[in-house]
Amino acid sequence: MAFQVSPGVLVKEKDLTNVIPAVATSIGAIGIQSTKGPVDEVVSITSEKDLVDTFGKPDSNNFEYFFSAASFLAYSNSLKVVRATNTGLLNATANGSGLLIKNTTDYQDNYSDGSGSVGEWAARTGGSWGNNLKVSICPSSTVYEETAKTTVSDGSIAVGDTGLTLAAGTGFSVGDIINFGEDGGYEYRVLTVSGANITFVRHDGSDQGGIHTAIANGVSVRRRWRYYDLVAGAPGTSSYVSDRGGSNDELHIVVTDNDGDITGKVGEVLEVYDSVSKASDGKTPQGDDNYYPNVVYNKSDYIYWMDHISSGSNWGAGGTGTTFTAVTELHEANLSAGANGSTITTAQLKSAYELMQDAETMDVNLLIAGKGDATHVDNLITIAEIRKDAVAFASPERSDVVNIANSTTQTTNVKGFFDAVRSSSYVVFDSGYKYTYDKYNDVFRWVPLNGDTAGCAARTDLTHDSWFSPAGFSRGVIRGAVKLAFNPSKTERDILYRARVNPVTTFPGQGTVLFGDKTGLSTPSAFDRINVRRLFITLEKAISTASKFQLFEFNDEFTRAQFRNMIEPFLRDVQGRRGVTDFIVVCDETNNPGDVVDRNEFRADIYVKPNRSINFITLQFVATRTGVAFEEVVGA
Repeated sequence: MAFQVSPGVLVKEKDLTNVIPAVATSIGAIGIQSTKGPVDEVVSITSEKDLVDTFGKPDSNNFEYFFSAASFLAYSNSLKVVRATNTGLLNATANGSGLLIKNTTDYQDNYSDGSGSVGEWAARTGGSWGNNLKVSICPSSTVYEETAKTTVSDGSIAVGDTGLTLAAGTGFSVGDIINFGEDGGYEYRVLTVSGANITFVRHDGSDQGGIHTAIANGVSVRRRWRYYDLVAGAPGTSSYVSDRGGSNDELHIVVTDNDGDITGKVGEVLEVYDSVSKASDGKTPQGDDNYYPNVVYNKSDYIYWMDHISSGSNWGAGGTGTTFTAVTELHEANLSAGANGSTITTAQLKSAYELMQDAETMDVNLLIAGKGDATHVDNLITIAEIRKDAVAFASPERSDVVNIANSTTQTTNVKGFFDAVRSSSYVVFDSGYKYTYDKYNDVFRWVPLNGDTAGCAARTDLTHDSWFSPAGFSRGVIRGAVKLAFNPSKTERDILYRARVNPVTTFPGQGTVLFGDKTGLSTPSAFDRINVRRLFITLEKAISTASKFQLFEFNDEFTRAQFRNMIEPFLRDVQGRRGVTDFIVVCDETNNPGDVVDRNEFRADIYVKPNRSINFITLQFVATRTGVAFEEVVGA
């Protein structure tokens, strides 16, 4: 303690309120192949809609991964997803060469300085979806509007006409909005430009019809940027740059769905960036960063900035005293060369899951295998065993059960598949695939059940506790199953259960049910049950987290007593919630003798008797003679 050298009052506090923290046990994790989304980055997903928005809709190549994730989200709202890097995956780019930008970290580390050499823009994530994007830049007031661009050179134009000849067609682009000075202020959108000849439609939302009133030869033509009505006005000089003696720093950017495959509507506007700045230090009146590459990086869901327009001198310079080039040509880029790549490999999938291997930095508990072979399952077991706070969930291969008419063959295939997988209490096997509806493509799909079995575990955590079995009619009902590829009979369930496989069975009038709660441990042990393995994961994770606060304390009776007083109430609570039947905590001089203390170690032995789930029920009915007292025959 601190010593006082003169009279006074020293106030001190000592915190003896340490408790065992609540720990997560129901966070799912899956590696996938998808049509969009960041690559090699762990993303938190809370719903199927969130999954679609981030990683795209399923297709015939990736639906097993998608629906494994979606199946889990039908039971829980906490899933970590990693999109694996597959060969040939590319982001669409402005110059049509394509480039893989894995995620925002990859962009910031390698491309945010404009060194990508792929044109001005790239799609935000890899995949052919980016080929739908079009980016239009209005870099100056001239591009925004020319009030007397040219004149009509076509005699008299009648009402309803949709084409005419101009005195000069130079400087017009498809999509430009034109006006002929009619009294109604009518505007038209250019459809085609061929020399001085143009065609158009009314710009009133109808996208049809022609001239409202007859137009005389020589009438002046006003041209505007096609998106002029989406921004406040012509780009000019921001107050930030003007105050510092610069000029011409503003520009507008519009991102559209050019082909309509993203939104379902051709040309749909996706994003608008109004009056952003070419100055690297540009600020809004509110003091926010207004430099256009940074604004796009921070706000866009669709694109990255990759380079400045080549004719834009001084773009990216500081705003003090700088005159930025007022580029007078419209710049539009149709992104292309985006590619979904080839089918993902087991090795690529392994790399994705390994991003979730470190238990200290990544909190996940239920590893969903999705689609994969025995090597993939083994890789997940390795990750779960390294973490020691997660359980992997795996299904057989599709070819083992789908489109096989003979259930005996299916039983043999499933047993053979899992016989090749090593023993571990950190994995749970199920028996197959379910038939479910794919609303995104209006078809039915066969998808693996491991997302559902992991989901049953997560739902059990929410409704009960992690040490309850996720199987049976109360907690093991499978959602979204039209039918099963393999619906094992009682005899077949017996074969599978002895082989560590948990059957999923449809019972008429009672639904489709996970009808087993074994882990993949082949050795007879309490840990061959899911509820016991997850009980110990919960205890170990919670107690070890709390134990970190004993580090660097003294190994004396005070610290040991403090530790016991922290652990025992927690275990009594678990006991009261039916997790264990009894326990004892040993943390004293018997397991912390002098040599342990001298090695700077601290030991605690925690003995628990786990509760067991009922797997077998015997009902004995005894008939007795009339007049016999039941007390005479009970126990006979």
